[in-house]
Amino acid sequence: MNEISYKDNRVTRMKTRFSYEQAKSFLSGRRLPAAFIDLDAFDDNVRKLTSMLKGTGKTMRVASKSIRCVDMLKRVFDIGGDAVEGVMCFMMEEACFLSGKGFYNLLVAYPTVRKPDMELMVEMTRRGVDVMMVVDCPEHVEIMGEAGRAGGVELQAVIEVDMSYRPIGEAAHIGIRRSTVRSGADALRIARAAERAGGVKIVGIMGYEAQIAGIADMNPFSKSLNPVRKAIRNLSKPDVLRLRTEVVLMLEQQGFEMKVVNGGGTGSVDFTSSDYSCTEVAAGSGFYCPHLFSYYSNLDLTPAAFFALQVVRRPLHGMVTCAGGGYIASGETGPDRLPVPCLPEGSRLTKFEGAGEVQTPVAIPKNISVEIGDPVIFRHAKAGELTERFKELLLISEGRIVGAAPTYRGEGMCFM
Repeated sequence: MNEISYKDNRVTRMKTRFSYEQAKSFLSGRRLPAAFIDLDAFDDNVRKLTSMLKGTGKTMRVASKSIRCVDMLKRVFDIGGDAVEGVMCFMMEEACFLSGKGFYNLLVAYPTVRKPDMELMVEMTRRGVDVMMVVDCPEHVEIMGEAGRAGGVELQAVIEVDMSYRPIGEAAHIGIRRSTVRSGADALRIARAAERAGGVKIVGIMGYEAQIAGIADMNPFSKSLNPVRKAIRNLSKPDVLRLRTEVVLMLEQQGFEMKVVNGGGTGSVDFTSSDYSCTEVAAGSGFYCPHLFSYYSNLDLTPAAFFALQVVRRPLHGMVTCAGGGYIASGETGPDRLPVPCLPEGSRLTKFEGAGEVQTPVAIPKNISVEIGDPVIFRHAKAGELTERFKELLLISEGRIVGAAPTYRGEGMCFM
């Protein structure tokens, strides 16, 4: 186990299951940059996350956006067993791709209105694929209905509810901006629009409580804000429970069957699985455990996804320069969106250069010998975004390479 300090009284545990010497050994002779997955850590994370559902009667829907590799998606299902059911997709084209890979319970979590996408959804429905799409306005269901009627099928829609925390009304919106549905009455309005449209059926709701699932309350890059983050997470929980229950009851009382009530994300699996109104919980990033997911007080996951850069220069004693590495995560810009070097132990990015597209300087402890051609091992800030940079993921177990798996990109797919 190795640790990286961020100059405060808390040490963030990296908990890699392999040493730097092992990494140098299994990467010897390999092309760099390279991305790799520690299967032992990955499997452990699947077991930890699915174990949170034990006794709740809920299942887990895997967020493919955070995996983007068919083999690793299948591994979640294999390790998770009956606790895992269904995939949360990010594009209709991706859902069609996965339906051809043996996945048949698919929720497209981001709406689309383009004709080619609607044609794909009709085609999948005809084939018996259980495909659903998130909606949040009458326009969505009207376009789905038109496609369903033209194709002679009934398309399935899931209403997305805005679960953001608004303690003083519209003056303070803490969460994500995407859905127009903020009450049971709003949801019923969408459901009635679907009834009028025909060719489309409301089969459930989705409510992602981003201010709980997506806020790390032990972030070492802005530690002064951690008490505020923790307070937001805790204060918003009763509001989330109330709103989700309100929407479900409103729709059920009006005769709409809730086949799917989806909520949560990796950062809120423990909370969302305790919500009796949910039927399933989403998770994805935690399986890879990128470095942002080491900063949650309610999670104990093991880093499983890494990338390695080649050392090509040594500009001064205690510093090396690596080729490539500018794999910056999406979201609000800040130092926590940069990758973090984790091996050799004690390595860190330089303050003024960070991670660059073609070169990344790294400060190395002066007592550690790193030669030209050696690798430096990094963790990405997020999960699936890393795979967009690589055609394959090397698979390691017990400190050695045991195989490789193509990413979406490696299978010639680019969905977004």
